[in-house]
Amino acid sequence: MCGRLIILTAWLSAFFFAVGRVEGQPLPKIKLQPVFPKLACSNLVWMEQAPDGSDRFAIVGQDGRVVLVRKGTDGSEAKEFLNIEDRQPHVSLEQGLLGLAFHPGFKTNGLFYLFYSRQNPRRSILSEWKVSAGNPDRADTNTERILLDIPQPSDVHKGGQLSFGREGFLYVSVGDGGGQNDEFGAAQNTSTVRGKILRIDVDTRSIIGLHGARETLPYGLPADNPFIHEPDFWENSVRKEIWAYGLRNPWRFSWDRETGQMWAGDVGQDKWEEIDLIVKAGNYGWGVREGAHYFKPGPEGARYLDPIMEYPHNTNLLSEAAFPKHSIGASVIGGYVYRGAKQPSLRGIYIYGDYALGTIWGFRYAGSKVVAYGTLLEQPKNITSFAQDLEGELYALTSDGHIFAIAAAGEATR
Repeated sequence: MCGRLIILTAWLSAFFFAVGRVEGQPLPKIKLQPVFPKLACSNLVWMEQAPDGSDRFAIVGQDGRVVLVRKGTDGSEAKEFLNIEDRQPHVSLEQGLLGLAFHPGFKTNGLFYLFYSRQNPRRSILSEWKVSAGNPDRADTNTERILLDIPQPSDVHKGGQLSFGREGFLYVSVGDGGGQNDEFGAAQNTSTVRGKILRIDVDTRSIIGLHGARETLPYGLPADNPFIHEPDFWENSVRKEIWAYGLRNPWRFSWDRETGQMWAGDVGQDKWEEIDLIVKAGNYGWGVREGAHYFKPGPEGARYLDPIMEYPHNTNLLSEAAFPKHSIGASVIGGYVYRGAKQPSLRGIYIYGDYALGTIWGFRYAGSKVVAYGTLLEQPKNITSFAQDLEGELYALTSDGHIFAIAAAGEATR
């Protein structure tokens, strides 16, 4: 027993010493280095490297165009992979072709997934596509298989991120569908997929419904989804696709390649922007709360998960913030925990930004708390998304059609 106690004491001492060392380390400044300087694309919203050893990036334009660019080139020889501009997905600021994800088995099955907007009626589409059998640089437009067709009551708050988790399931972020103050009550309503992060199995099919009204879904429902055992009640049934809820507009989320943790930036309304650590069945409070602050009345006794980081829209609110030294912004863009090899001083820092002001921040998270945070870069371009390649290196995309690699600048900040 005494030996075990000595070992435990030594382990705890080493752990808290390590946390203390991390907490005492300053955050490095960063710089943006242009990549693909001759790429001729506009309204860029996403970039993902194909997991097939080809060194190709798929670069997504909100208007509906996807091009392929090889890593290390100047972008001048980009090839058009897919074009759905004739479907007019981008008719307003927050609609469009918003997300793309390659199937983990893309190298052999050629499957990929899109999230985009349609009109008349207004809706969001999640669909599966396949690469052309005769041309690996071109999608086969005859292969689209619709997985979700989500009615949308307004033209804002769509979400749109797609990403496969380690277990091979597809995660999908869907905004609350718009309106001030979540006027349609979507985020806390578990009978709708809006205001949620969803989790589905694209490789299987599930059957749902009651008695004679049973239907086969175009995807499977993972057996460990949090609401999988909820009973069916026709249109009032709890949606078994839900992984987490209480979100307003989770535009971008990501995985920490080392820990497997899921991070999301949820765009706020009047006062607060937030970064959340997404967990199974987590309720993040919108539209009862905005960030960690009550927004409007909700059910008595309800419990919500606090954001890991928040920042306000104006300096008058800093005194109410959990992180009063954080600068202001207006529209958070969720990023990534850096786990690459080229920038060792950035290792373990979650890097995120603001669309409206262009500021890029970072924080270190250790021992279940933020141990350091600060501004990494102030720059004027509107950041639309961050991206990560297969080696864990990070990039920033801007609304004027440019892509930048993120690198440490060598100047420390606290």
